[in-house]
Amino acid sequence: MLQVVVDAVSVGGLYALTALGIGLIFGVMRLINFAHAQLITIAGYAVLLLFTASPVLAVLGAIIAAALLALAVERTAFRPLRGADPAMLLIASFAVSFFIEKVMIMLVGSRPKGVDFLPALAGQVEVLGIRLQLLQLVTILVSLVLLIGTTWFLKSTRLGLEMRAAAENFRMAEVLGVRANRVIAAAFAISGLLAAAVACLFVAQTGLVQPRMGLQLVIIAFVGTVIGGLGSLPGAAFGGFLVGVATILLQALLPPELRVFREAFLFLAVAVVLLVRPQGLIPARGLRERI
Repeated sequence: MLQVVVDAVSVGGLYALTALGIGLIFGVMRLINFAHAQLITIAGYAVLLLFTASPVLAVLGAIIAAALLALAVERTAFRPLRGADPAMLLIASFAVSFFIEKVMIMLVGSRPKGVDFLPALAGQVEVLGIRLQLLQLVTILVSLVLLIGTTWFLKSTRLGLEMRAAAENFRMAEVLGVRANRVIAAAFAISGLLAAAVACLFVAQTGLVQPRMGLQLVIIAFVGTVIGGLGSLPGAAFGGFLVGVATILLQALLPPELRVFREAFLFLAVAVVLLVRPQGLIPARGLRERI
């Protein structure tokens, strides 16, 4: 049972980080950024390119690649549409996501590529008489540190306070002197950092990179963002964590003949949550259009 709990918390941490990156952009721009999947993908390929030189260099390369792509997408695709209808922003998000994915396929091919990243974490450690995989414990620790670090940044720095103000009421924040371009660019850069962390941990777990590697993570994390509360950063992280934990618990607790329907049970639970609390578990206080 301890192994199942560790597995669940480890996967939940990955989905929490992914959902936080999605929720951060939605909170500031009211944009559901499905191109977040490609931030994870580009970071994964940066790891593939650099992991033989140095693991540290691979992690730094992943962060730089994801952050630069996030800033480029914001500047070229979403900034010209600022003030557009939310439906148009959603369509643009899908278009950017598919465009980057197809370009990646043209450049690197569609076949998965193996990556022996951080092999030292494949070992096991003994906890309470049970041997647990070191990578899972590291994943939990990294996820916890990043979630705490992001919370500290948003609450204790000037830029973080401006981002929180923009998430509450963007127009009022602009009237009070918050610079929109800087706040939105910072939100995209942070989402790129979170995507890079997810990519590094995911590649270390699976040992593979491929052009669609971020898609499933983002879809499930988006579900977590919805049940946690769109526009609420704590809700996004909490919802992503819950969905990740639920996927592992369903896999472990369902009878073998029902495990193939794991996603069906998961989305049924999501539907029940939304019927009871359509605004999410931790709703945002100022949920209305801002841009």
